[in-house]
Amino acid sequence: MIALSLTEIAAAISGRLLLGDRGDTPETLIDGTVETDSREIVDGGVFVARRGESTDGHLFAEKAVERGAVLLIVERPLEVPVSQIVVDDATSALGALATDVVGRVRALGRLKVVAVTGSNGKTTTKNLLREILSRAGETIAPRESFNNEVGAPLTMLKLTDRTDFLVAEMGASGIGEIRRLVRMARPDVGIVLTVGLAHAGEFGGIESTVIAKTEMVEDLLPTDTAVLNADDPRVAGMAASTRAAVTWFGRSADADVWAGDVRLDSTGTHFTLHLPGEEPRPVRFAVLGEHHVTNALAAATAATALGVDADTVVAGLESVTRAERWRMEVLPGLDTVVINDAYNASPDSMAAALKTLAILGREATRTIAVLGEMTELGELAGEEHDRIGLLAVRLNIGQLVVVGEGAKRLHLAAEKEGSWDGESVWVETADEAYALLEQRLRAGDLVLVKSSNSAGLRHLGDRLGELVSCRRF
Repeated sequence: MIALSLTEIAAAISGRLLLGDRGDTPETLIDGTVETDSREIVDGGVFVARRGESTDGHLFAEKAVERGAVLLIVERPLEVPVSQIVVDDATSALGALATDVVGRVRALGRLKVVAVTGSNGKTTTKNLLREILSRAGETIAPRESFNNEVGAPLTMLKLTDRTDFLVAEMGASGIGEIRRLVRMARPDVGIVLTVGLAHAGEFGGIESTVIAKTEMVEDLLPTDTAVLNADDPRVAGMAASTRAAVTWFGRSADADVWAGDVRLDSTGTHFTLHLPGEEPRPVRFAVLGEHHVTNALAAATAATALGVDADTVVAGLESVTRAERWRMEVLPGLDTVVINDAYNASPDSMAAALKTLAILGREATRTIAVLGEMTELGELAGEEHDRIGLLAVRLNIGQLVVVGEGAKRLHLAAEKEGSWDGESVWVETADEAYALLEQRLRAGDLVLVKSSNSAGLRHLGDRLGELVSCRRF
């Protein structure tokens, strides 16, 4: 974090400063990292003792001090030797501090902020932007999927007075959450990727999802840029809700930034990138899946809006070898390949992953899809699992292994549609799936593991990757 005095921090978060017994004064400067997890604290750090659903950060304050915290942001005074700032709500204080820090760094005149949201592809696009922008200047971007009311401000608080670019990933489970994050970061460029059924159950339907994602562009200024997906009608409709200049990306030449000649093989997804005023550029994109071309286009469009040249954009895209841990992650074996894509799953991303498996399967002996539950779909869960089961049959996937009670309808729909005899199998647990595949895998198989994070199949994918790396079938 940039250096701020205790008085400045207290004012930013509307808190009451209590000086510790280590010689602090109101003007003592604090410039350590800000954390909500006491295990992440290092010397000079700030610990925000927020109350979560299952625990209370105040219980870990002493541990934070032991690890080197020099300031605590708390909701009640604690018996600790370091200074504290007492606030009504620690989570709100975290956001207020982030807002203040972003404003101070912006005032220095060099910082540009790009924010990304969408039902699918946020983390991949964030990673692509980090790789591109870091070639053009000092860049801060979230780790993993730090995109909520806690993760997003923690990322913003890593800004320094030398930062050129901040990449902010913005997720939400309800209306109003993205707007709060946008008002913290004040992006110069706001990206909306897709509006799909991911988290539709939490939002209360697709119409509410549209409202929530539109918040990304509603507060942009006329001098800002809204980067919108021309291929998604719901996203395209957001152009009417923003004062910002709109730049379109998509698969059609009608978009400002578009991709042609898209080809998929075992080495990745290749395409020709068309940027305004530039010669077409071939891109050897190592990330598997045509759906990731959308994310690459979004990142390229945003980077171009921030003034990054075409050569740097292409170099950044080509440097990324995987979307993220457990996202279309290729685990090659001695004679079998596993694709572990079990960090998140929505109907759209599940369908895209299955289509990728079917295309790549042309070079394999057999395709196997190990599928778990798609969560947070609410009343749409049953019919969407049915739809994926039917799609697997129509794509001629060689073997389905469906895991967990929540995904059982997927198996039943596939079994009914295909009139199969064992080509679709349902098991209750990941351990059962592993035991089954350990016996059934054979040379030349291409295996996809896909589910929502809560289904836990990402660890099954890792186990299968370890298995095929040391055993021939």
